[in-house]
Amino acid sequence: STGVVRMQPKAEELKFVTRNDGYVHIHPSSVNYQTRHFESPYLVYHEKIKTSRVFIRDCSMVSVYALVLLGGGQVHMQLQKGEFIIYLDDGWIRFVAASQQVGELVKELRCELDQLLQDKIKNPSMDLCMCPRGSQIISMIVKLVTTQ
Repeated sequence: STGVVRMQPKAEELKFVTRNDGYVHIHPSSVNYQTRHFESPYLVYHEKIKTSRVFIRDCSMVSVYALVLLGGGQVHMQLQKGEFIIYLDDGWIRFVAASQQVGELVKELRCELDQLLQDKIKNPSMDLCMCPRGSQIISMIVKLVTTQ
């Protein structure tokens, strides 16, 4: 008479999708096994094993902005059905941008970060926090990721 209350899934029912293996589950020995709700639907993991089914271990939740800014591959943006879509990994991972301006800013920030890291590789003694460009980029990324 009071309605239905949505229940969190049991640990063994929680599953995620990978590009190559389809559904995977968090291994019972993982620290995150008993975690029944993640704020972000994305996890990164270190180890994937197959026993009775495919499991991941050593996993951590990752936010959307952290994935876009620090994930592998190029960041692209397209207009699809009136929405600006940011995509990674050849389109396998997609996000809807709040606006074209937000999408372009995130894409540009990622390009700046990639260039900054290339500069650091070329010049390992460069202090990223002391150079004006590096400190601005790092400050913007920290602010974006922590206030998401």
